[in-house]
Amino acid sequence: DEVCALLVGGGYAERVVVPAGQVLPVPAGMDVVTAAALPEVVATVWSNVAMCAHLRPGETLLAHGGGSGIGTMAIQLGKALGARVAVTAGSEEKLSRCAELGADVLINYREQDFVEEIRKATDGRGADVILDIMGAKYLERNVEALAVNGRLAIIGLQGGVKAELNLNTLLRKRGAVMATTLRSRPVAEKAAIIAAVREHVWPLVENGRVRPVVDRLVPMADAAEAHRVLESSDHVGKVLLVRE
Repeated sequence: DEVCALLVGGGYAERVVVPAGQVLPVPAGMDVVTAAALPEVVATVWSNVAMCAHLRPGETLLAHGGGSGIGTMAIQLGKALGARVAVTAGSEEKLSRCAELGADVLINYREQDFVEEIRKATDGRGADVILDIMGAKYLERNVEALAVNGRLAIIGLQGGVKAELNLNTLLRKRGAVMATTLRSRPVAEKAAIIAAVREHVWPLVENGRVRPVVDRLVPMADAAEAHRVLESSDHVGKVLLVRE
């Protein structure tokens, strides 16, 4: 049977060895290339938004980088969990694509202050869960954007690794800041995440409510071009390398 998998680490190869607990069946009705866009992004979003931050129906999720692979999946899973989803992105084109996926609140971070915009969209309440890829650069403003009892999940460090945090703001909001990585987790933890994904997310994929967003396919021989696209942020969703 065809499978897709959460890999142990980075790198390119035609054959890999993966612990059985990190393997998923290719969803019914989906080709294996498209399925390759699912495991890491779904496991990352589900483990943080659902398993760690416990996003609940009726809450507001703010996902930074809405046009990324993580962002496009966070929109869909947030909506599937019954949440209202807000996103930030750097262009109107990306925000339009986010809206097509179901995002309710669209924030252009180049032109708008996301703290102010999320407050407006929630009548001053703030976001219950924030999924953040920026790290240090957004830390203070993310805490400001949290609702009372809000949860900030940091999964990326694109904006640096060190920042000051006003603990008084966090105390007043009874907020929580958590940070996780996926690749460095023990095998047993990865297996538990994959099992949860298979139980809760795979049915959503197979019935069409959730789908991977693939921006383009790039031949393996042109891997440098794929990296250029990623580094320039000139894409929406995933960029996949394919064997010719």
